[in-house]
Amino acid sequence: MAAEAPQRLRIDEHAKFVEGLDKQKDTFEYWVTEHIRISGAYWGLSAMFLMGKEDMMDKATIVAHISSCQNEDGGFGGNKGHDSHITYTLSAVQVLLLYDSLDKADVSGVVKYVQNNQLSDGSFQGDCWGEVDHRFTYCSFNCLCLLGRLDAIDVDAAVAYVLSSLNWDGGFGVAPGHESHAAYIFCCVGTLAIADRLDSINKDKLAWWLAERQVADGGLNGRPEKKSDVCYSWWNISSMAMLGRLHWVDREALVAFILRCQDVEGGVADKPGNMGDVFHTFFALAGLSLLGYEQDGVKLNEIDPILAMPPRVLQKLGITRRVTPSVSTPPRGTPGFESFNPPAKNGQPERK
Repeated sequence: MAAEAPQRLRIDEHAKFVEGLDKQKDTFEYWVTEHIRISGAYWGLSAMFLMGKEDMMDKATIVAHISSCQNEDGGFGGNKGHDSHITYTLSAVQVLLLYDSLDKADVSGVVKYVQNNQLSDGSFQGDCWGEVDHRFTYCSFNCLCLLGRLDAIDVDAAVAYVLSSLNWDGGFGVAPGHESHAAYIFCCVGTLAIADRLDSINKDKLAWWLAERQVADGGLNGRPEKKSDVCYSWWNISSMAMLGRLHWVDREALVAFILRCQDVEGGVADKPGNMGDVFHTFFALAGLSLLGYEQDGVKLNEIDPILAMPPRVLQKLGITRRVTPSVSTPPRGTPGFESFNPPAKNGQPERK
């Protein structure tokens, strides 16, 4: 039997899928996701930037809608008329920066909103209702970093709170005392990277835990004994890029898994055979970008693994890249790798 031809990235189908999402107002999915519309705009627009298809989107309409979602407290809700939340506030700032339209927002109000959601122990609540976890710390740091206003919060207290969640396996959970999870590891590593405090953790130990999340189908899971999911192609891979250990993953197997998750009608699903959605489409493309995926000599546009934004946008803001993703094994003697020997299959990295 002939070998199956390798999958190709369906860029045109994915672009058409994302461009048409806001036109499907007669679907159940459209209305049950009303409350996360701003984050949906960020995922979709970022996917288009990665594919070089951002001109297909209606800039004026998107910017006007995002601007209309800012509330009197300075934060943004997930849609017009919704309560403010740290997560949607970050998404709003990211979208406006993608379109060079930050002047359409009350920036001082955004800074004040984020500042007011830091608690006395250094953690951040997501909104006025008091839910606390590391997602909101990362969103707060990302947002204020983009705005050049990290001085508005107590960075040291926030870092101390993040480090209080460090587990014996090198990972982080949703909060202190919780099981390590790849998505929260991204939030904590991202926070530490923004604060320039990655020296506070054992990079080898954490990167090995992340590398061990790759399963037999080539995909990555978020915790031991769980099935693979395309979104971890971002959570895990971006963290490994920040740690300088991206080369520890089986790149070819992961790329093949991501491509198998494509929906023939456009979009990428969580798993092969499922329907595509904008969330997994963005994270699939972002993961492929970090992995240096190339098709017919054309690469996806770059994305910064810390701030999840195009480097060219960050350069305009004066934010210089602190992480340069690499999918190749560095030569012996490369700074940061001197004490590490690549582990054998099912082995363990050498300890310092």
